[in-house]
Amino acid sequence: MRARQSRPSVARVYSYVLGGRDNYGVDKDLGDYFIEDLPGSELLAITNRNAILRAVRVMAEAGIRQIIDMGCGLPASTNVHEVLRLAQSDARVVYVDDDPFVVAHGRALLAVDEAIAVVEADIRDPGSIEKHADVQRLINFDEPVGLLFGITLSLVNDEEDPAGVVQYWIDRIPSGSKIFLTHFRSGTSREAIATANKILEAFGRGRFRTDPEILACFGTLSPDEDGLRPCAQWRPEPSDSEAHQPALTVWEELVVGGMATKP
Repeated sequence: MRARQSRPSVARVYSYVLGGRDNYGVDKDLGDYFIEDLPGSELLAITNRNAILRAVRVMAEAGIRQIIDMGCGLPASTNVHEVLRLAQSDARVVYVDDDPFVVAHGRALLAVDEAIAVVEADIRDPGSIEKHADVQRLINFDEPVGLLFGITLSLVNDEEDPAGVVQYWIDRIPSGSKIFLTHFRSGTSREAIATANKILEAFGRGRFRTDPEILACFGTLSPDEDGLRPCAQWRPEPSDSEAHQPALTVWEELVVGGMATKP
């Protein structure tokens, strides 16, 4: 999944849709397609990002002090280590991405101290991530670990075994560790088909999956009591009571998330 300037990057397009400026023309062109031709589709990125940050808060409140963010993307206005450290001041975070552009920016803007590292690696090769010097230095696999897979498994083909990627980590993390993943959900609407086709055409890989297929990505774990939900509805802010939540848009239905805890 290594990015090139001649074709769009998942991370750079995602950042552009969220208002970021670190991108190339090919990223802007694809981002503009979603914003202009599929109005409202930016909610795919927005609700996904917000759910990831809520998941980090849940992990922090559970006492988790170390997180590996698999496919971190470009730095945003609020980042994983900032949320984690609101509850765990000594938290350690390893950001992982396979895009050299993302890694360079991440090292410049995210690696603000020795307890944060940005690693260039492919999530499809979990062994290389585990053995990386920064992971060995910062992550203690005898203590609970938080793992984030934000959208990244959607870009892992079936034959590359996304469930196997997650299971690798399940077999190595201790009891009390948590995994949060988000994923593009397949649909039959015009918007769903257009979005899936455009993403797969642009990036040349990945697949939107059904709920049972996404649940299978959790390997031998099952999601917590919240189950698999549209990201907009996963652990919403306490102020957003169900009585006042608007109906989901077709876009919000297309990205779902869930958290699992290793017993």
